[in-house]
Amino acid sequence: MTMIQLHYSPSSAAMTPHILLEELGVLFEKILVDTSTGAHRLDAYRQLNPNGLVPTLTDGDLVLYETAAICLHLCDTHPTAALAPPLGSPERAHFYKWLIWLTNTLQATLIVYFYPDRWLSAGNTAGVLELQAHAEAKVGPLLDQLDAELARQGVTHAQPWLLGARYSAVDIYTLMLCRWTRNFATPPARSRPHLGPYLQRVLARPAVVRAMAAEGLVPPWV
Repeated sequence: MTMIQLHYSPSSAAMTPHILLEELGVLFEKILVDTSTGAHRLDAYRQLNPNGLVPTLTDGDLVLYETAAICLHLCDTHPTAALAPPLGSPERAHFYKWLIWLTNTLQATLIVYFYPDRWLSAGNTAGVLELQAHAEAKVGPLLDQLDAELARQGVTHAQPWLLGARYSAVDIYTLMLCRWTRNFATPPARSRPHLGPYLQRVLARPAVVRAMAAEGLVPPWV
């Protein structure tokens, strides 16, 4: 049987599939892509992922990139783990909504903050600072949106997850992106009244602790 391989770098967008694999309890191999030395730009890696980004997952003959796509694949190939709601259900529709919102809206804005050079000419220091300031300002209302959703779920669930009573892959994705705000000058995700305790609930899961330790990360994680 071919083992799943996850090409990753610590504290990157590979964190979500890494935690998800730990939650599933399946055997997998982590393959470090050392972005600090430019390993993600080498031809050998670009043959797997032409975008030169992490993560990439291989599962037999399947080569898959894009974090959200990897999450869907893992959830669909391990349905008994119930880390995504049943296909065709209203809950599954909301799962899609939040997964796409996380990757297309919150993550996309965070990428602008962390990689402003992708949009600006080299040496444009003032432009970098301005773009980062605008991106950080846009992240705040998005975190407020998550906080408001958790408050809404809390009306009917004692310890709400993003989809309500059941923990799912979108909670893992949310943790990863909220972690990226931990050093923001503006209030980070953990400072919000519902989002802060929620992140601690996610962090308390053994699979999350294992993944953080395996990536060499030390507390506090958010």
